[in-house]
Amino acid sequence: MSRLITHLRHVDLAVPDFDRQRDFYAGVWGLTEVASDTGISFLAAEGSPEQYIIRLRKDADKRLDLVSFGAATPADVDALAERLRAAEVSLITEPGALTTPGGGYGFRFFDGDGRTVEVSADVAVRAHRKLEPKESVPVRLSHVVLNSPDIDATRAWYETHLNFALSDTLAHPRMGQMMHFMRCNPQHHSLAIARGPHVSLHHVSFELRGVDEFMYGTGRLLRAGVRMIWGPGRHLAGDNTFSYFLDPHGNTVEYTTELEELDEDTWHPQVHDFTRPEVSDQWGTANPANELIAKESFNNVDRGLYVAPPV
Repeated sequence: MSRLITHLRHVDLAVPDFDRQRDFYAGVWGLTEVASDTGISFLAAEGSPEQYIIRLRKDADKRLDLVSFGAATPADVDALAERLRAAEVSLITEPGALTTPGGGYGFRFFDGDGRTVEVSADVAVRAHRKLEPKESVPVRLSHVVLNSPDIDATRAWYETHLNFALSDTLAHPRMGQMMHFMRCNPQHHSLAIARGPHVSLHHVSFELRGVDEFMYGTGRLLRAGVRMIWGPGRHLAGDNTFSYFLDPHGNTVEYTTELEELDEDTWHPQVHDFTRPEVSDQWGTANPANELIAKESFNNVDRGLYVAPPV
């Protein structure tokens, strides 16, 4: 089965305290607001050609509105829609013109856990720039991690319907498999599925220019009083750096850099025992992973399952 999805475009969040959330992402977190309307904000990364990488929407319920992926052409969008329709996946919209910034051609559907997913092509490229040394704002969106009570079923859904490939797995000697890292291109993971007590957002990760910028950014956030729950360190699976913070609504957000690029023809997935300290943090610089970190990453029960966002 051909791979029709090329990359991760954006992650859309709904929150009750919209102004506070917008001030965080457009302020200390380092994104740029490129469009807005009453109760909605589109935020871009300075180094990314994507029109926006985070969309915020005011709503009474905190929820993950949708996860958006790119496709190469409108024909690929149509082919994916036909594939999902034949597999009796519930389509929210049929392929057509998009009215969000940058336009394009796409459609939406529910994944196996009830999240809204969008796939689009022909979105206009945003004018962007190369970040300067020591400029500690996100270059682009790196990846998104989703919680699921049945990570094997969710992994199988993304493999079967969207042709994601497994890169690696984290496991515990007693609790079993805890996280699957999934890819849609040579990047080690654009998506990961974490085992949690309910369906929810685990974290959203933002790529920094390099290790220096990652550390400058981590320090800037700490000085601004943003709560860091884990880091700074360097994971084994994916070989990327990490500093995890909480946004104003308790969503976990990550600064990262240097995520591994794989040779897909020769790569073989591994199972890593994350009770080994070097699996969680090769550097040994981060605070130990504990139950509090896990609890924060479980997040709130997602109120948007099988309920499409209004925009």
